[in-house]
Amino acid sequence: MLPADRVVHRLLPINTGKTMRASLRAKILAVCDKQIQAKGETVGLSFYAFFANKNDDPVLLMEAASWWIQTHQLDHFEKARKIRSMVAAGL
Repeated sequence: MLPADRVVHRLLPINTGKTMRASLRAKILAVCDKQIQAKGETVGLSFYAFFANKNDDPVLLMEAASWWIQTHQLDHFEKARKIRSMVAAGL
């Protein structure tokens, strides 16, 4: 038995396929649009750009990371317009 001050987290399934949930898709499109408008067509971002600086939704973060790293083998930083185009195309 673990001490009372230890928290045990149950592993949750993540979406590791090529599709992503609609809420994540909408969030990515909105962030890309905002960054492009604010910083221009050449702005780069990482998948961390779609999340707050705290880990408040680890399953969604892992879904984005899996899509970015495993499915598409993207570099850490990519052009926002490229990511926007991929997500809009349903990739």
